[in-house]
Amino acid sequence: MSDTMTAIAVEDGRGPAEALKPVTIERPVPGPGQILIKVAAAGVNRPDIIQRMGFYPPPPGAPPTLGLEVAGVVEIGAGRWKAGDKVCALLGGGGYAQYAVCDARHALPIPEGLDFVQAAALPETVFTVFANVFEHGSLKSGETLMVHGATSGIGTTAIQMGRAAGAKVIATARGAAKAAEALSLGADVAVDAGAEDFAEVAKANGGCDVVLDMVGGDYFAKDLEALKTGGRIVFIAAQAGGEVNLSIMRLMQKRALVTGSTLRPRDADEKARLAAEIERVVWPWIAAGKVKPMVDKTFPLAQAAAAHAHLESGGHVGKVMLVV
Repeated sequence: MSDTMTAIAVEDGRGPAEALKPVTIERPVPGPGQILIKVAAAGVNRPDIIQRMGFYPPPPGAPPTLGLEVAGVVEIGAGRWKAGDKVCALLGGGGYAQYAVCDARHALPIPEGLDFVQAAALPETVFTVFANVFEHGSLKSGETLMVHGATSGIGTTAIQMGRAAGAKVIATARGAAKAAEALSLGADVAVDAGAEDFAEVAKANGGCDVVLDMVGGDYFAKDLEALKTGGRIVFIAAQAGGEVNLSIMRLMQKRALVTGSTLRPRDADEKARLAAEIERVVWPWIAAGKVKPMVDKTFPLAQAAAAHAHLESGGHVGKVMLVV
């Protein structure tokens, strides 16, 4: 095993997609409690784009290179893992590379029947949906979940996890074609947000208990109208604007809860707790075929720039992946 490896770095530290270049760097060395993974595939996520643009620095101790999720083979084991085990893992960074290290507790076994690319599409989205929809949003069987951005990696996962948990799912997307895709993924109701008022559609369907919102901006007021009394709005991003107008009186009338979170800055113990819960709750859904990773397109590692450009174009359905 060489002491160096190929990874993807951002030329000059920040820039457009074309700034992503293959470089040769030192192979990481696992510390206490960490495993070394020979990476077979890595997920491309919107936080990677934000980091590439210079607005989302890695947390302390994380590699400066991009990549929040991988799948591959354990090269150096720790904890429950030994060399040769096949895993997928949540990372603080460094996934766009031939090798990656992570806390052994943040790796999960690859579900039976999934290949490396499918498995690498799981961690970032599943952790995000589980933490926000099921923990912060407290979604329960029989409730109604509204998912914005239905054809994104998060959206396709949230639709399936909501249905697996016994919830009714209303999904929104821009365009009739994407709305149709949401129905094919299991959404009970799909809304073309460019042509219909999703709050009115939600109310016509009895209202929502939980709204998963990565849009922000002017969606917020409609989210509040779409809620049932006692409903919860959970923010995981704000692609249309991070500032919103809030009617305190309407919030009180709805007895609504507005919350949100990020995943990457959580401490190692919290991520380990999440990983254990996800293996207990979500992995059986995957084994039963209720939740399947949706892979839109794969690119070789060296073409990370093209992968970012594809994700930024917005035409994808599901995850964009790198193959190492």
